[in-house]
Amino acid sequence: MDRLKHSGFYKLKFFITPDEFKSFLALFEQKRAKFIRPSYDQTQYDTNQVLEGYEQFYHFFTAAEKREGYHPYLAYSVLITLDQHNSGFFVKNEGINFPYVGQWAEDELPCITLSLPKGFQINLEDEKGKYYIYEDIREHLPLTYAFYEEVASGVKKITKLLRFSAPGVDAMQEQKPSVRVSQRAVNELKDSWIFNKYSLVMNNK
Repeated sequence: MDRLKHSGFYKLKFFITPDEFKSFLALFEQKRAKFIRPSYDQTQYDTNQVLEGYEQFYHFFTAAEKREGYHPYLAYSVLITLDQHNSGFFVKNEGINFPYVGQWAEDELPCITLSLPKGFQINLEDEKGKYYIYEDIREHLPLTYAFYEEVASGVKKITKLLRFSAPGVDAMQEQKPSVRVSQRAVNELKDSWIFNKYSLVMNNK
């Protein structure tokens, strides 16, 4: 039995302004989503608290000077009831590695990852005992997948793939991460401390 079939996640990586992120959150709010920190106490946050955390995250990376003592961290399990079933999305911050004069830079550029599992777990049992397989979530939870597509489509409409250049040993090298960025975020990120520190050049126009 191939349990790896339908494993993995649908993912969208992006970096947008807090105002744009507010519109992103509004879609989840319409579905009465619950934002829960993956910790021992499973604390639930409302969208205003999530937005406040994102604002700190965003301004840390777009500021002209690096804020010492702040460690960017955003991670939420997002629970939504669709298809008469509780579905779990995940929203978290990740870093974008880039080279700097022949080695990896010690800092990373920011992005947020929205993810949804591709598989729907089916519990089965036969003469050998209990087991499970994963089937396509699009078939079992079509409304959940449609909502993911709605959110992803909304982000894609206001973003383009991030393109920037970093200093190599002999010349500038273009970087092409699979991360989408809005024009408004581009305008602020290109003047940030991290772009200045590493002499990065924004290629998005």
